[in-house]
Amino acid sequence: MAATGANLRISGERLWDSLMEMAQVGPGIAGGNNRQTLTDADAEGRRLFQRWCEDAGCTMGLDTMGNMFAHREGEDPSLDPVYMGSHLDTQPTGGKYDGVLGVLGGLEVLRTLGDAGIRTKRPIVLANWTNEEGTRFAPAMLASGVFAGIHTQDYAYGREDADGKRFGDELKRIGFVGEEPVGARRIHSMFELHIEQGPILEAEGKEIGVVTHGQGLWWLEVRLTGREAHTGSTPMTMRVNAGLGMARIIEMVHRVAMDHQPDAVGAVGQANVWPNSRNVIPGRAVFTIDIRSPEQGKLDSMRAIIEAEAPRIAAELGLGIEIEPVGHFDPVTFDPALAQSVRDAADKLGHSRRDIVSGAGHDACWINRVAPTVMIMCPCKDGLSHNEAEEITPDWAAKGTDVLLHAVLEAAEIVS
Repeated sequence: MAATGANLRISGERLWDSLMEMAQVGPGIAGGNNRQTLTDADAEGRRLFQRWCEDAGCTMGLDTMGNMFAHREGEDPSLDPVYMGSHLDTQPTGGKYDGVLGVLGGLEVLRTLGDAGIRTKRPIVLANWTNEEGTRFAPAMLASGVFAGIHTQDYAYGREDADGKRFGDELKRIGFVGEEPVGARRIHSMFELHIEQGPILEAEGKEIGVVTHGQGLWWLEVRLTGREAHTGSTPMTMRVNAGLGMARIIEMVHRVAMDHQPDAVGAVGQANVWPNSRNVIPGRAVFTIDIRSPEQGKLDSMRAIIEAEAPRIAAELGLGIEIEPVGHFDPVTFDPALAQSVRDAADKLGHSRRDIVSGAGHDACWINRVAPTVMIMCPCKDGLSHNEAEEITPDWAAKGTDVLLHAVLEAAEIVS
Protein backbone atom coordinates (compact mmCIF):
# COMPACT_ATOMS: atom_id res chain seq x y z
CA MET A 1 0.00 0.00 0.00
CA ALA A 2 1.26 3.49 -0.89
CA ALA A 3 2.11 5.95 1.84
CA THR A 4 -0.84 8.03 2.97
CA GLY A 5 0.95 11.11 4.23
CA ALA A 6 1.13 14.53 2.61
CA ASN A 7 2.83 13.02 -0.44
CA LEU A 8 -0.36 11.19 -1.47
CA ARG A 9 -1.88 13.07 -4.41
CA ILE A 10 -4.58 12.55 -7.01
CA SER A 11 -3.73 12.57 -10.71
CA GLY A 12 -4.38 16.14 -11.76
CA GLU A 13 -4.00 15.23 -15.42
CA ARG A 14 -6.56 12.42 -15.21
CA LEU A 15 -9.00 14.68 -13.36
CA TRP A 16 -8.66 17.38 -15.99
CA ASP A 17 -9.12 14.88 -18.81
CA SER A 18 -12.34 13.67 -17.16
CA LEU A 19 -13.64 17.24 -16.81
CA MET A 20 -12.93 17.90 -20.48
CA GLU A 21 -14.55 14.64 -21.60
CA MET A 22 -17.70 15.35 -19.59
CA ALA A 23 -17.77 18.85 -21.10
CA GLN A 24 -18.27 17.24 -24.53
CA VAL A 25 -21.67 16.07 -23.31
CA GLY A 26 -24.31 18.76 -23.77
CA PRO A 27 -22.00 21.42 -25.19
CA GLY A 28 -23.10 25.04 -25.06
CA ILE A 29 -22.71 27.57 -27.84
CA ALA A 30 -19.81 29.55 -26.33
CA GLY A 31 -17.47 26.98 -24.81
CA GLY A 32 -19.54 25.91 -21.83
CA ASN A 33 -22.38 23.46 -21.32
CA ASN A 34 -26.15 23.14 -21.63
CA ARG A 35 -26.83 19.91 -19.78
CA GLN A 36 -30.06 20.77 -18.05
CA THR A 37 -31.57 18.21 -15.72
CA LEU A 38 -33.47 15.23 -17.16
CA THR A 39 -32.65 16.15 -20.75
CA ASP A 40 -31.09 13.68 -23.17
CA ALA A 41 -27.73 15.36 -22.50
CA ASP A 42 -28.17 14.80 -18.75
CA ALA A 43 -28.90 11.12 -19.42
CA GLU A 44 -25.77 10.83 -21.54
CA GLY A 45 -23.65 12.43 -18.83
CA ARG A 46 -25.14 10.11 -16.23
CA ARG A 47 -24.30 7.03 -18.30
CA LEU A 48 -20.71 8.20 -18.74
CA PHE A 49 -20.41 8.84 -14.99
CA GLN A 50 -21.81 5.38 -14.19
CA ARG A 51 -19.36 3.70 -16.55
CA TRP A 52 -16.43 5.53 -14.99
CA CYS A 53 -17.53 4.61 -11.46
CA GLU A 54 -17.98 0.95 -12.32
CA ASP A 55 -14.57 0.91 -14.02
CA ALA A 56 -13.18 2.24 -10.72
CA GLY A 57 -14.58 -0.82 -8.92
CA CYS A 58 -17.70 0.78 -7.46
CA THR A 59 -21.31 -0.39 -7.53
CA MET A 60 -23.96 2.12 -8.57
CA GLY A 61 -27.10 2.77 -6.56
CA LEU A 62 -30.10 4.74 -7.83
CA ASP A 63 -33.03 6.07 -5.84
CA THR A 64 -36.53 7.09 -6.89
CA MET A 65 -35.43 10.70 -7.42
CA GLY A 66 -32.66 9.67 -9.79
CA ASN A 67 -29.88 10.40 -7.31
CA MET A 68 -26.85 8.27 -8.22
CA PHE A 69 -24.60 6.71 -5.56
CA ALA A 70 -21.28 5.07 -6.42
CA HIS A 71 -20.34 2.79 -3.51
CA ARG A 72 -16.79 1.75 -2.57
CA GLU A 73 -16.72 -1.01 0.01
CA GLY A 74 -15.24 -0.41 3.46
CA GLU A 75 -13.70 -3.01 5.74
CA ASP A 76 -16.68 -2.71 8.10
CA PRO A 77 -19.93 -2.52 6.09
CA SER A 78 -21.90 -1.93 9.30
CA LEU A 79 -20.37 1.55 9.61
CA ASP A 80 -22.11 4.56 8.07
CA PRO A 81 -20.43 5.61 4.82
CA VAL A 82 -18.55 8.85 4.15
CA TYR A 83 -20.10 10.70 1.24
CA MET A 84 -18.69 13.00 -1.42
CA GLY A 85 -20.60 14.57 -4.27
CA SER A 86 -22.30 17.41 -6.07
CA HIS A 87 -24.22 17.56 -9.38
CA LEU A 88 -23.76 17.07 -13.12
CA ASP A 89 -26.68 19.19 -14.37
CA THR A 90 -25.93 22.71 -15.61
CA GLN A 91 -27.53 26.04 -16.36
CA PRO A 92 -28.73 26.62 -19.96
CA THR A 93 -25.56 28.66 -20.46
CA GLY A 94 -23.50 26.94 -17.79
CA GLY A 95 -19.81 26.35 -17.31
CA LYS A 96 -17.81 23.14 -17.30
CA TYR A 97 -17.01 23.07 -13.58
CA ASP A 98 -19.98 24.22 -11.46
CA GLY A 99 -21.06 21.04 -9.69
CA VAL A 100 -19.14 18.84 -12.11
CA LEU A 101 -15.84 19.38 -10.28
CA GLY A 102 -17.38 18.02 -7.08
CA VAL A 103 -18.59 14.86 -8.81
CA LEU A 104 -15.51 14.17 -10.93
CA GLY A 105 -13.16 15.26 -8.15
CA GLY A 106 -14.87 12.63 -6.01
CA LEU A 107 -14.40 10.10 -8.81
CA GLU A 108 -10.70 10.95 -8.91
CA VAL A 109 -10.50 10.30 -5.15
CA LEU A 110 -11.99 6.84 -5.70
CA ARG A 111 -9.59 6.15 -8.56
CA THR A 112 -6.62 7.29 -6.46
CA LEU A 113 -7.59 5.05 -3.55
CA GLY A 114 -7.86 2.11 -5.94
CA ASP A 115 -4.50 2.85 -7.56
CA ALA A 116 -2.79 3.10 -4.17
CA GLY A 117 -4.49 0.02 -2.73
CA ILE A 118 -5.81 2.03 0.21
CA ARG A 119 -8.52 0.41 2.30
CA THR A 120 -10.81 2.29 4.65
CA LYS A 121 -12.89 1.19 7.59
CA ARG A 122 -15.96 3.05 6.41
CA PRO A 123 -17.45 2.68 2.96
CA ILE A 124 -17.11 5.73 0.72
CA VAL A 125 -19.98 6.87 -1.50
CA LEU A 126 -19.92 9.39 -4.34
CA ALA A 127 -23.25 11.09 -5.12
CA ASN A 128 -24.62 12.83 -8.19
CA TRP A 129 -27.66 14.74 -6.90
CA THR A 130 -30.51 15.33 -9.37
CA ASN A 131 -31.65 18.84 -10.35
CA GLU A 132 -29.35 20.93 -8.21
CA GLU A 133 -29.56 23.94 -10.52
CA GLY A 134 -33.34 24.24 -10.54
CA THR A 135 -33.20 26.02 -13.87
CA ARG A 136 -35.59 23.62 -15.61
CA PHE A 137 -37.59 22.45 -12.60
CA ALA A 138 -37.80 24.87 -9.66
CA PRO A 139 -36.81 24.81 -6.88
CA ALA A 140 -33.06 24.26 -6.90
CA MET A 141 -31.52 21.33 -4.98
CA LEU A 142 -34.78 19.49 -5.53
CA ALA A 143 -33.67 15.87 -5.13
CA SER A 144 -31.34 16.45 -2.19
CA GLY A 145 -34.26 18.35 -0.65
CA VAL A 146 -36.49 15.28 -0.98
CA PHE A 147 -33.66 13.14 0.44
CA ALA A 148 -33.45 15.43 3.48
CA GLY A 149 -37.23 15.54 3.98
CA ILE A 150 -37.63 19.17 2.93
CA HIS A 151 -39.93 18.29 0.01
CA THR A 152 -42.16 15.30 -0.65
CA GLN A 153 -41.51 13.11 -3.65
CA ASP A 154 -45.02 13.82 -4.94
CA TYR A 155 -44.24 17.54 -4.88
CA ALA A 156 -41.00 16.95 -6.77
CA TYR A 157 -42.57 14.65 -9.36
CA GLY A 158 -45.24 17.28 -10.04
CA ARG A 159 -42.86 20.15 -10.79
CA GLU A 160 -43.25 21.39 -14.36
CA ASP A 161 -40.81 23.00 -16.77
CA ALA A 162 -41.64 25.92 -19.09
CA ASP A 163 -43.19 23.49 -21.58
CA GLY A 164 -45.44 21.87 -18.98
CA LYS A 165 -43.40 18.66 -18.77
CA ARG A 166 -43.44 17.06 -15.33
CA PHE A 167 -40.30 16.11 -13.43
CA GLY A 168 -41.52 12.59 -12.70
CA ASP A 169 -42.39 11.93 -16.34
CA GLU A 170 -39.04 13.21 -17.60
CA LEU A 171 -37.11 11.19 -15.00
CA LYS A 172 -38.88 8.08 -16.25
CA ARG A 173 -38.34 9.04 -19.90
CA ILE A 174 -34.55 9.19 -19.56
CA GLY A 175 -34.51 5.88 -17.65
CA PHE A 176 -33.21 7.02 -14.27
CA VAL A 177 -35.98 6.13 -11.83
CA GLY A 178 -34.40 3.80 -9.30
CA GLU A 179 -36.11 1.38 -6.94
CA GLU A 180 -34.30 2.55 -3.81
CA PRO A 181 -36.52 4.73 -1.57
CA VAL A 182 -35.19 8.27 -1.48
CA GLY A 183 -33.69 9.25 1.86
CA ALA A 184 -33.19 5.67 3.05
CA ARG A 185 -29.38 5.88 3.09
CA ARG A 186 -27.23 6.27 6.18
CA ILE A 187 -24.59 9.00 6.04
CA HIS A 188 -21.67 9.44 8.44
CA SER A 189 -20.57 12.74 6.87
CA MET A 190 -20.55 14.46 3.50
CA PHE A 191 -17.94 16.58 1.70
CA GLU A 192 -18.86 18.71 -1.31
CA LEU A 193 -16.07 20.15 -3.46
CA HIS A 194 -17.12 23.15 -5.57
CA ILE A 195 -15.78 26.14 -7.39
CA GLU A 196 -16.20 29.34 -5.39
CA GLN A 197 -18.53 31.09 -7.88
CA GLY A 198 -17.17 34.35 -6.49
CA PRO A 199 -13.97 36.42 -6.66
CA ILE A 200 -12.61 36.26 -3.11
CA LEU A 201 -10.17 33.33 -3.26
CA GLU A 202 -8.56 34.45 -6.50
CA ALA A 203 -8.34 38.08 -5.37
CA GLU A 204 -6.62 37.09 -2.13
CA GLY A 205 -4.37 34.44 -3.70
CA LYS A 206 -5.87 31.64 -1.62
CA GLU A 207 -6.00 28.10 -3.02
CA ILE A 208 -8.62 26.58 -0.72
CA GLY A 209 -11.85 27.94 0.71
CA VAL A 210 -13.11 26.26 3.88
CA VAL A 211 -16.86 26.85 3.77
CA THR A 212 -18.13 27.47 7.27
CA HIS A 213 -21.57 28.88 6.41
CA GLY A 214 -24.01 29.13 3.52
CA GLN A 215 -26.32 31.99 2.75
CA GLY A 216 -30.03 31.56 3.26
CA LEU A 217 -32.25 32.19 0.26
CA TRP A 218 -35.78 33.04 -0.81
CA TRP A 219 -37.03 32.82 -4.38
CA LEU A 220 -40.28 34.77 -4.69
CA GLU A 221 -42.16 34.36 -7.97
CA VAL A 222 -44.19 37.47 -8.78
CA ARG A 223 -47.07 37.47 -11.27
CA LEU A 224 -48.39 40.86 -12.38
CA THR A 225 -51.57 41.23 -14.39
CA GLY A 226 -52.30 44.39 -16.39
CA ARG A 227 -53.93 45.06 -19.74
CA GLU A 228 -52.44 44.59 -23.20
CA ALA A 229 -52.79 47.66 -25.40
CA HIS A 230 -51.17 49.35 -28.40
CA THR A 231 -47.98 51.19 -27.47
CA GLY A 232 -48.64 53.98 -29.96
CA SER A 233 -52.30 54.75 -29.52
CA THR A 234 -52.84 54.26 -25.78
CA PRO A 235 -52.42 57.48 -23.71
CA MET A 236 -49.83 57.24 -20.94
CA THR A 237 -52.47 58.01 -18.30
CA MET A 238 -54.66 55.11 -19.44
CA ARG A 239 -52.11 52.29 -19.42
CA VAL A 240 -52.07 49.29 -17.07
CA ASN A 241 -48.46 48.29 -17.77
CA ALA A 242 -47.24 45.05 -16.19
CA GLY A 243 -43.74 45.72 -17.54
CA LEU A 244 -43.57 49.04 -15.69
CA GLY A 245 -44.67 47.34 -12.49
CA MET A 246 -41.93 44.74 -12.91
CA ALA A 247 -39.32 47.47 -13.45
CA ARG A 248 -40.35 49.34 -10.30
CA ILE A 249 -40.33 46.17 -8.20
CA ILE A 250 -36.87 45.24 -9.51
CA GLU A 251 -35.59 48.66 -8.49
CA MET A 252 -37.22 48.25 -5.07
CA VAL A 253 -35.52 44.86 -4.57
CA HIS A 254 -32.14 46.45 -5.26
CA ARG A 255 -32.83 49.19 -2.73
CA VAL A 256 -33.95 46.71 -0.06
CA ALA A 257 -30.77 44.66 -0.50
CA MET A 258 -28.60 47.80 -0.29
CA ASP A 259 -30.43 48.83 2.89
CA HIS A 260 -29.44 45.50 4.49
CA GLN A 261 -25.71 45.69 3.87
CA PRO A 262 -23.33 44.09 4.57
CA ASP A 263 -23.87 40.46 3.61
CA ALA A 264 -27.18 40.74 1.78
CA VAL A 265 -27.95 40.50 -1.93
CA GLY A 266 -31.03 40.74 -4.10
CA ALA A 267 -31.85 40.69 -7.79
CA VAL A 268 -34.23 39.47 -10.48
CA GLY A 269 -32.53 37.09 -12.88
CA GLN A 270 -35.54 35.46 -14.54
CA ALA A 271 -38.23 37.63 -16.12
CA ASN A 272 -40.86 37.26 -18.83
CA VAL A 273 -43.51 39.57 -20.21
CA TRP A 274 -46.48 38.81 -22.46
CA PRO A 275 -47.18 39.06 -25.31
CA ASN A 276 -43.52 40.17 -25.66
CA SER A 277 -44.26 42.18 -28.79
CA ARG A 278 -42.55 45.45 -29.77
CA ASN A 279 -45.75 47.43 -30.08
CA VAL A 280 -47.88 45.92 -27.31
CA ILE A 281 -47.88 47.17 -23.72
CA PRO A 282 -47.27 44.08 -21.56
CA GLY A 283 -50.45 42.73 -20.02
CA ARG A 284 -48.67 40.13 -17.91
CA ALA A 285 -45.25 39.83 -16.27
CA VAL A 286 -43.81 36.88 -14.36
CA PHE A 287 -40.42 37.14 -12.66
CA THR A 288 -38.48 35.67 -9.74
CA ILE A 289 -36.91 37.71 -6.96
CA ASP A 290 -33.75 36.14 -5.49
CA ILE A 291 -32.71 37.41 -2.04
CA ARG A 292 -29.92 35.95 0.09
CA SER A 293 -28.06 36.51 3.36
CA PRO A 294 -26.13 34.37 5.86
CA GLU A 295 -28.07 36.16 8.63
CA GLN A 296 -31.58 34.88 9.31
CA GLY A 297 -32.79 38.25 10.60
CA LYS A 298 -31.76 40.08 7.43
CA LEU A 299 -33.29 37.43 5.20
CA ASP A 300 -36.60 37.60 7.07
CA SER A 301 -36.58 41.40 7.01
CA MET A 302 -35.94 41.63 3.27
CA ARG A 303 -38.72 39.22 2.47
CA ALA A 304 -41.19 41.05 4.70
CA ILE A 305 -40.40 44.45 3.15
CA ILE A 306 -40.59 43.14 -0.42
CA GLU A 307 -43.90 41.38 0.20
CA ALA A 308 -45.30 44.59 1.68
CA GLU A 309 -43.98 47.03 -0.92
CA ALA A 310 -44.60 45.03 -4.10
CA PRO A 311 -48.42 45.03 -3.69
CA ARG A 312 -48.34 48.80 -3.05
CA ILE A 313 -46.40 49.34 -6.28
CA ALA A 314 -48.89 47.13 -8.15
CA ALA A 315 -51.87 48.95 -6.67
CA GLU A 316 -50.50 52.35 -7.71
CA LEU A 317 -50.38 51.13 -11.31
CA GLY A 318 -53.73 49.32 -11.25
CA LEU A 319 -52.09 45.89 -11.54
CA GLY A 320 -53.13 42.58 -10.09
CA ILE A 321 -50.37 40.79 -8.20
CA GLU A 322 -49.62 37.33 -6.82
CA ILE A 323 -46.44 36.41 -4.93
CA GLU A 324 -45.49 32.77 -4.38
CA PRO A 325 -42.37 31.42 -2.67
CA VAL A 326 -40.83 28.85 -5.06
CA GLY A 327 -37.50 28.22 -3.35
CA HIS A 328 -36.10 28.59 0.15
CA PHE A 329 -33.47 27.48 2.59
CA ASP A 330 -32.35 28.98 5.88
CA PRO A 331 -28.76 30.09 6.45
CA VAL A 332 -26.52 27.08 7.01
CA THR A 333 -23.75 26.44 9.54
CA PHE A 334 -21.58 23.58 8.35
CA ASP A 335 -20.06 21.09 10.77
CA PRO A 336 -17.18 22.75 12.68
CA ALA A 337 -15.24 19.50 13.16
CA LEU A 338 -15.36 18.69 9.46
CA ALA A 339 -14.35 22.25 8.63
CA GLN A 340 -11.31 21.81 10.86
CA SER A 341 -10.43 18.57 9.09
CA VAL A 342 -10.46 20.49 5.79
CA ARG A 343 -8.17 23.16 7.29
CA ASP A 344 -5.85 20.45 8.58
CA ALA A 345 -5.74 18.75 5.16
CA ALA A 346 -4.93 22.04 3.41
CA ASP A 347 -2.18 22.78 5.93
CA LYS A 348 -0.69 19.29 5.62
CA LEU A 349 -0.56 19.68 1.85
CA GLY A 350 0.92 23.18 2.07
CA HIS A 351 -2.01 24.93 0.38
CA SER A 352 -3.04 28.45 1.36
CA ARG A 353 -6.59 28.70 2.70
CA ARG A 354 -9.20 30.93 4.26
CA ASP A 355 -12.65 30.43 5.76
CA ILE A 356 -15.43 31.54 3.46
CA VAL A 357 -19.22 31.86 3.30
CA SER A 358 -20.94 30.35 0.27
CA GLY A 359 -23.14 32.83 -1.54
CA ALA A 360 -24.92 30.12 -3.53
CA GLY A 361 -27.15 27.20 -2.66
CA HIS A 362 -25.71 23.69 -2.81
CA ASP A 363 -26.89 20.14 -2.14
CA ALA A 364 -24.70 20.21 0.98
CA CYS A 365 -27.07 22.81 2.43
CA TRP A 366 -29.88 20.22 2.55
CA ILE A 367 -27.76 17.19 3.45
CA ASN A 368 -26.46 19.24 6.38
CA ARG A 369 -29.94 18.74 7.87
CA VAL A 370 -29.47 14.98 8.17
CA ALA A 371 -25.69 14.47 8.55
CA PRO A 372 -22.53 16.45 9.37
CA THR A 373 -21.51 18.23 6.17
CA VAL A 374 -18.85 20.63 4.92
CA MET A 375 -17.83 22.22 1.64
CA ILE A 376 -14.41 22.78 0.06
CA MET A 377 -13.96 25.49 -2.54
CA CYS A 378 -11.33 26.29 -5.14
CA PRO A 379 -10.98 29.65 -6.92
CA CYS A 380 -12.60 30.44 -10.26
CA LYS A 381 -11.33 33.09 -12.65
CA ASP A 382 -12.81 36.54 -12.04
CA GLY A 383 -15.44 34.91 -9.83
CA LEU A 384 -17.45 34.08 -12.93
CA SER A 385 -20.02 31.26 -12.79
CA HIS A 386 -23.38 30.35 -14.35
CA ASN A 387 -21.74 31.53 -17.53
CA GLU A 388 -20.14 29.62 -20.40
CA ALA A 389 -16.95 31.60 -19.81
CA GLU A 390 -16.59 30.05 -16.32
CA GLU A 391 -12.99 28.91 -15.89
CA ILE A 392 -10.62 27.35 -13.36
CA THR A 393 -7.04 26.12 -13.68
CA PRO A 394 -5.91 22.48 -13.58
CA ASP A 395 -3.80 23.38 -10.54
CA TRP A 396 -6.78 24.77 -8.62
CA ALA A 397 -8.83 21.68 -9.47
CA ALA A 398 -6.06 19.31 -8.38
CA LYS A 399 -5.37 21.10 -5.09
CA GLY A 400 -9.03 21.21 -4.14
CA THR A 401 -9.37 17.51 -4.93
CA ASP A 402 -6.23 16.67 -2.94
CA VAL A 403 -7.76 18.38 0.09
CA LEU A 404 -10.98 16.43 -0.51
CA LEU A 405 -8.96 13.20 -0.65
CA HIS A 406 -7.20 13.77 2.66
CA ALA A 407 -10.28 15.04 4.50
CA VAL A 408 -12.31 12.06 3.32
CA LEU A 409 -9.57 9.63 4.36
CA GLU A 410 -9.55 11.11 7.84
CA ALA A 411 -13.30 10.57 8.13
CA ALA A 412 -13.30 7.11 6.53
CA GLU A 413 -10.31 5.90 8.59
CA ILE A 414 -7.50 4.14 6.77
CA VAL A 415 -6.99 0.46 7.56
CA SER A 416 -3.30 -0.06 8.31
